[in-house]
Amino acid sequence: MSPVDKDWHLFLKTEVDRLRQQEEIFICNEAAEKLKRISPRTIDRALRRQKEALGLNQKYRQKRNPLIYQKIPIKAGGWDRYLPGQIQIDLVEHCGRSASGVYGNTVSVAEVAFGWWEGEAVSGKGQEVSFDALKRIRERSPFNWIHLHPDNDSSFINWHLLGYCKRQGIEFSRSRPYKKNDNNFVEQKNSTHVRAVIGHFRYDTEKELVIINSLYRSELRLYKNFFQPTMKLKEKIRDKGKVHRKYDIPKTPYQRITESRKIPEETKKELRELYRRLNPAELKRKIDEKIQQLFKTYEQKSKQIEAS
Repeated sequence: MSPVDKDWHLFLKTEVDRLRQQEEIFICNEAAEKLKRISPRTIDRALRRQKEALGLNQKYRQKRNPLIYQKIPIKAGGWDRYLPGQIQIDLVEHCGRSASGVYGNTVSVAEVAFGWWEGEAVSGKGQEVSFDALKRIRERSPFNWIHLHPDNDSSFINWHLLGYCKRQGIEFSRSRPYKKNDNNFVEQKNSTHVRAVIGHFRYDTEKELVIINSLYRSELRLYKNFFQPTMKLKEKIRDKGKVHRKYDIPKTPYQRITESRKIPEETKKELRELYRRLNPAELKRKIDEKIQQLFKTYEQKSKQIEAS
């Protein structure tokens, strides 16, 4: 039930008699009494067709998108799961229970073909800080970027990023509004690589973001990309209304890259040398240590806020 219906309900209850006296409406006494007793729900039913004609019953009204949204094509699925360099990006908020003020956000990046993930923590949602974070992530990615795909967040849908993609020869597309499945590869990583690791607390201090970035740029990215296998969808078959999915053998993003014929041998050699130097148990211990340090920093901050 809309606030408009409630407003009209109150208006009719108090103003019907005055409008009759001023000869603005001409109705009998019985109709006037019914108007004063009508409920908001009845008003809603009576005006349903008029509202539908005006588009007032839509859950989400179509926004007047600026020119830049018209310049960026929408991509809803149809990803080539074997073509390297297709990048989905998203912004994960770390606002806790309140979205007021300035707080930390994770620029989360997932590659479609290999499942490679990268993250960068930034303060606020500014276009420049998000753009700079993407450039840092691109520098440490072991493949060329050929396609960039965010949702409709203004942190990424801006002239800075659009111009950058044109200059670099990177295809740029966006998701449909309110359709998270259009960004499903990075949405999965948001859950397993961000929320499951650092939780849902509010991180809004420089010290907290430094710890998070220390994780993202070192141990966490190495552990997830080199030692955490994931399943990859091979085919999806519809049979009498049911969907049957077939997956390949679980492999790490590192394994998928080294097996790909579309990645240069020099890149594979560098990744193999890095893999031989890594100790997964040591990486996990350092990840746990930094997470504990992050939670401890958060608790100290919370106690200081309560005491003030």
